[in-house]
This record gives sequence, structure tokens and C-alpha cells, in this order.
Amino acid sequence: MELKRIAIDTSKYLFTLHGVDHDDRVVLRRELRRDKLKAFFAALPPTEVVMEACGSSHHWGRLLIALGHVVKLIPPQYVKPFVKRGKNDRIDAEAINEAASRPSMRFVAVKGAEQQAATLILKTRDMLVRQRTQLINAVRGHAAEFGVIAAKGTARVEPLLARIAEDDTLPAAARAMLAVLGGQIATLDAQIAELETQMRAAHKANPLSRLLEQIPGIGPISALSLALTIDPAQFRSGRHLAAALGLTPREHSTGGKQRMGGISRAGDERLRRLLVVGATAVIRQAAAGRGKASAWLLNLLQRRPRKVVAVALANKMARVAWAMMTSGEAYRAA
Repeated sequence: MELKRIAIDTSKYLFTLHGVDHDDRVVLRRELRRDKLKAFFAALPPTEVVMEACGSSHHWGRLLIALGHVVKLIPPQYVKPFVKRGKNDRIDAEAINEAASRPSMRFVAVKGAEQQAATLILKTRDMLVRQRTQLINAVRGHAAEFGVIAAKGTARVEPLLARIAEDDTLPAAARAMLAVLGGQIATLDAQIAELETQMRAAHKANPLSRLLEQIPGIGPISALSLALTIDPAQFRSGRHLAAALGLTPREHSTGGKQRMGGISRAGDERLRRLLVVGATAVIRQAAAGRGKASAWLLNLLQRRPRKVVAVALANKMARVAWAMMTSGEAYRAA
């Protein structure tokens, strides 16, 4: 059996294989348990193997590359159009194989173990920040049930908890439970501060991260996230990077008439959020007359709402970041 390409639909414990020969005829349909996959591919000659890009696919990609195979990862949204009616593991594996056969298909590079480990600190901090936000909202909501109101913001939590602890009119059970939530918030604050200290150290040790920090609106966390997450060689231009981050309009054009909608919100949500938040900070400084704002930004602020301008500026920041990552040049203000 001569194989040209094998597609794998990964699952929790059962993987589905779909192989074709050089005439693109199906010659392999098989299901393997996870612990049998390595032995199966170790017995095959070097073959092209394709999978959907996900967290575990990078692990399997590294393993198969070590066995001599050529591994390609496809973004899941590019596989979906090739799924036929109905859905099961065999149909999904066939769709992956069909998508990989297209000459214009885009692929994702297999990440190394060290690269994935380096980005784990970013994901861990993001998760802890979300958990802290949930706890803060819970404290504010439960306190409001007893008429204790506090303004939004992380800095308002500690005074709110102090007020609750000193208010003898509140039931003892309520004060005890809110104190438990307050203890969890304090623990997360300490853990997030420790992670941010590690991230600042990693930022200082990363030349590319220090280079990207020169862009207005990009701080150490955003710069480190871009440096560790983005491979500029995967994008043909800065616009393609901005589109991959979901910062370009969704298009609904037909019949020669162009219709542009809201931003697509595709891609890495964390990076998109960091860029938009950084752009919002730049806009706040420009509106207050502080800092050096470009004429483009000031003119846009006069014509469009601030949130729209923030997304436009985030788009521009992504393009500038791609250009700097590609060329290695320092930031040059307009």
C-alpha cells in the first residue's frame, strides 16, 4: 500500500485515519487507540500527515516528525467547508485530507515544546485574571443584596471587604462567606503579581519583546505576548496578521458591490484584547492632550466614535508590529 497523505482526526482516546494514494484514491480508513498511534506510524515509510491545529496536535506533530514524517497542521475553520453532510470522525478525517489537497491551503507551523512552555505563563495569567474578575463580581453582587454598594474596579474591592467586615448589621454568615471570597481574591492577587514579575523578567531577556515595546500602546505584557505567540513568517503582510487577529472588517460583498461589516473577531482573543486595550490607553492620552498623537489619530477621533478608533489603531499597531518583527528595525514615529 503506497500512501501519499494521511489525515488524522484526533479525539480523546480513539483517532481516525484517512489515507489516500498518489491518485487521491482512498486506500486507508482506520481507527486507532492513542497508545497504538506511535507504533503504527513507526512502521510506515516517510509520509505526509495532516491534522487540525489544536493544543495536542503540536505534541503529535513533534512525535511524528521525530519518526521521519512530514506534518502539516490546518486551522479548523479552513477544514469546516470540506465537511460533507452529517458529522462523524470518519467524515471529519476525510475533510481534513480534502482540505490538505488544496494548493492554496494555509498551514500552521508545528510548535516546539519549549515554545509552548514559554507561552504557558501568558495563558496561566490570563486564566487567573478571569478567575479574579469572577470573584470580584461575585463579591459586589452578593454585597449589593444587602445594600452594600461599591463602584467597579479592582482597587475598590479591598475597601468594600473592609466595610463588610466592620458592618455589624450584616448577618454573620454573609460576612463569613464574603470573607472567604475576599481571601481567594487576595491569593489570586499574589499569584498574578508573581507571574507578572516573571513576565517582566522574560520581557527584559527577550530582544524582540523589548523592540516591540517601543510601539505606543504596547507594554511589556503585550510585547512579550506578540514575541512568543506570533511567527511573522506565517503572514504575508501586516494586514494578514491584523486579519488573523480579528481586527479587520468582515466582508459581505456580492455583485460588484462592497459591503463591510464589523470586525471578524477571529484568531487569538487574548492578543486582540491586549492590542485594543493598549490602543484605548493611547486614545485616552490623545484626547486629554497628553503625549504625542499622530495627525491620523487626531483626525480619526474627530470623525468616528472612540471604540471604532480603538480597533482601527489596534489594527495599525498589529501591522507595525509585523513590520518590526520582519525587518528587525526600531519603531519610527510618524
